[in-house]
Amino acid sequence: MPSWASLPSVTGDKVLGVLTPYRVEVVQGNVLTKEMVARVKPGMPKAQVRDLLGSPLLTDIFHEARWDYVFTIRRQGAQPQQRLVVAEFDGDRLKALTVPDDLPAENDFVAAINTFKPSGKQPKLELSEAEREALPPPKRSAEAAPTAAAEGPAPGRIYPPLDAKLGSGS
Repeated sequence: MPSWASLPSVTGDKVLGVLTPYRVEVVQGNVLTKEMVARVKPGMPKAQVRDLLGSPLLTDIFHEARWDYVFTIRRQGAQPQQRLVVAEFDGDRLKALTVPDDLPAENDFVAAINTFKPSGKQPKLELSEAEREALPPPKRSAEAAPTAAAEGPAPGRIYPPLDAKLGSGS
């Protein structure tokens, strides 16, 4: 019997019982969060739904009234995730949006896929009302020019009419 036959083989996620192989990160589809889905309301036109949620991953010419927003992610060190949001239309208007119960908020989604856990607390992203009121008022510069609409055209600038032919030589 050869000596390599007694070595441990690939079992589960381990090679030779010791090494963990690198797995390619696979992200497919549209990341949708509770905040994004909350902005979509029945009666919206298809174009507005596309602006808010992005282009659907799946559209079918035989079922033009249904858009499937599929999202899957497999990332080393994080649990695989898969979600499906379905938009159903009546003509050009959104009739219903089917959302899974486990659709995360934006912060929850980032925390779920973050395999790098920094130490310390998260940075503060917004000022409180008291902090906003404590800020000094913005300074107005003395040379701030008034708007062009208030003054009219700048002196000394004359523009030719738009319908004038260039290079006609007449």
